[in-house]
Amino acid sequence: MNRCRCAGTPARPSAVVTVLALVLLTLGAPLTGGAEAAEGPTAKVSQTEAGTGGTVTVTGARWRPRALLTLLICGQNMIGGTNSCANGDGRAVTVGTDGTFTKKLPVAEPPKPCPCVIHIATATGEAAAADVAFKVAGHPVAPLPKERSGGERLSVLSARLDGSSGLLTWFGAPPSRRLVVTVGNLGSTPARDPVFEVGTSHGVFAPSWEEQRWRGTIQPGKKAQVKLNVELSAGAHGDYLVSLRYGSKLLVEQPWAVGRPWGVTLFWVLLCVVVAATVFRIGMAVVDKVRPRTSRAAPPPASPPPSTGPAGPNGAHPALPWFTPDTAPEAPPHHQISAPSEEIRSTPKGTT
Repeated sequence: MNRCRCAGTPARPSAVVTVLALVLLTLGAPLTGGAEAAEGPTAKVSQTEAGTGGTVTVTGARWRPRALLTLLICGQNMIGGTNSCANGDGRAVTVGTDGTFTKKLPVAEPPKPCPCVIHIATATGEAAAADVAFKVAGHPVAPLPKERSGGERLSVLSARLDGSSGLLTWFGAPPSRRLVVTVGNLGSTPARDPVFEVGTSHGVFAPSWEEQRWRGTIQPGKKAQVKLNVELSAGAHGDYLVSLRYGSKLLVEQPWAVGRPWGVTLFWVLLCVVVAATVFRIGMAVVDKVRPRTSRAAPPPASPPPSTGPAGPNGAHPALPWFTPDTAPEAPPHHQISAPSEEIRSTPKGTT
């Protein structure tokens, strides 16, 4: 009887429930942590609509500390990149140590119609971005452009910049290179006469894009070498970045170090030296013309030195010397000079 009662008594489920709960908590903890880690930087605005001339406060969280961010109002959901943004009215902000920021952004009409967004992106370091929907009051609204319907999918296999700077570039001519890329078609349809966009950027500024059509066809699974010209403005120097994109996809970025045009510096130095010397000479000529002239009396004629020689027949003294070494009087011998003195001493007084 006791055995049957024990067998018929249901077991307590408390231990089983406890084990299942621990297993679920163990499995759920990593999933929750991964979801939190997957969340990227966020941003929000103080108001979703404002007119031109007003301001909107943008706040963000979970950004990289001390990162430099740019804030722009863009049209067409920024499908065309920064070309659809009001770049002249953008603002920059530095993220705090806690990963948050707050910045007032003036409301301006973007060059493209709405739907509009406020685009927040990092200017330096690791790339990160976020978009917040925003409506510019009074700005036109148009449907978004249709995406490319073709099945071509281009990818760059290799890239390089060909060319070198010449003598004219050393004197300030626009530097130019040729971007040579090997493009492969990974799609299912051929790419016929694709239109690429070549952009050049300097420092933290956004690249300026230029469309260039490549004449040719890239079959599916094939590759081709594409050559596109790149040219900068006159006198450009420093570190530049050449970018290539197809549609909305960035294919490659190639650095380009442009040397300083020292010929221009040399030209200006020489010009300053020549101008300074010319001005100095003109100034000296003017001073020489306008200064007063002082009259000076002519000096009296110099009198001839007195002559000590004998006068000539007409009473004029001959020019020195009046004798030559050949006609100079000879000195008498010693005995001729002393004889008259003895004769004079021996002469008695009173005799003539």
